[in-house]
Amino acid sequence: MRHFKHVSLSTAAGLAALLLCSHPVSAASSSSGGKEEVFELVAQQTQGSGFIDVDGSSGPSQGDEIVISGDLFVGATAVGNYGEICTLTRTAPGDEFDMQCAGSLALAQGQITMQGRFTVTSAGPGDTNFAITGGTGGYRTARGFIHSVYVSDTETQLTVHLIR
Repeated sequence: MRHFKHVSLSTAAGLAALLLCSHPVSAASSSSGGKEEVFELVAQQTQGSGFIDVDGSSGPSQGDEIVISGDLFVGATAVGNYGEICTLTRTAPGDEFDMQCAGSLALAQGQITMQGRFTVTSAGPGDTNFAITGGTGGYRTARGFIHSVYVSDTETQLTVHLIR
């Protein structure tokens, strides 16, 4: 169970923090039109993860879920918050499993939605990438991806690649 919580925390933070602010580190033209904004964020979990064990077993099993929320930062400045739900979709020997996550970011310019799947091993979730699936307000045409790097059980560093 430790790995399940560990993974969902980093994933949720990573997913949810996916693109939150309009402080681009760099901008370049994308091959599919539009400009790509690349910026860094830190996602910090503020509410403990809600774990839903569907079969009552002592370890991860298919269908288990984790619900996570937290705040998004650029440096020491809070720029938004996020919410995410991750479902365990596959188990394997050696404490390995797959998670499918969907989340949203609430930002000053609107909301951004994201989704992705990743594998968790005994070493943890590793670096993950999630698709930006859309948004509202200033992000209504959002697409791209976010790369997340696990830092701790409550913090994830994000590099957002936003095209709009």
